[in-house]
Amino acid sequence: MGLIGKIRSVGRVAEPAPGASAQPLPAAAALGGSAQVRHVDAGSCNGCEIEIGQAFSPVYDAERHGVRLVASPRHADVLTVTGPVTVNMAGALRKTYEAMPEPRLVVAVGDCARNCGMFVGGHGVLGPVSDVVPVDVQVPGCPPEPAAIVAALRGVSGR
Repeated sequence: MGLIGKIRSVGRVAEPAPGASAQPLPAAAALGGSAQVRHVDAGSCNGCEIEIGQAFSPVYDAERHGVRLVASPRHADVLTVTGPVTVNMAGALRKTYEAMPEPRLVVAVGDCARNCGMFVGGHGVLGPVSDVVPVDVQVPGCPPEPAAIVAALRGVSGR
């Protein structure tokens, strides 16, 4: 059996789409069913970045739900932030948030972004993301599952 025959016999192996949150955020209506996402690592261990990468991989495919990563905060509706905010990253996070057009939403991804996680009280740690910019959605976990990240992004996109 060749490669094409193997593909046909196995079929699609992707997991089903994770369920959307029960109620989309009120601001999601203004986004029109799609969300352009800018990501900022505010001082994480990169565990959450790996899971965000998986959320946009072909298995979880966040883009099929109208969520897309963009390179500039000027093109973004949603800001995802990982890690506790370090002293050196607080200004950059604030500037990124301020560069985004209205309406803008912030998603704190992972326990470190929510409450500093294992880095609480660490040298150079300023605090959680909510101490620097207003947070609309929190995704718990260390690191959170890609399905949880996709579900949170579906809630902010309204899809």
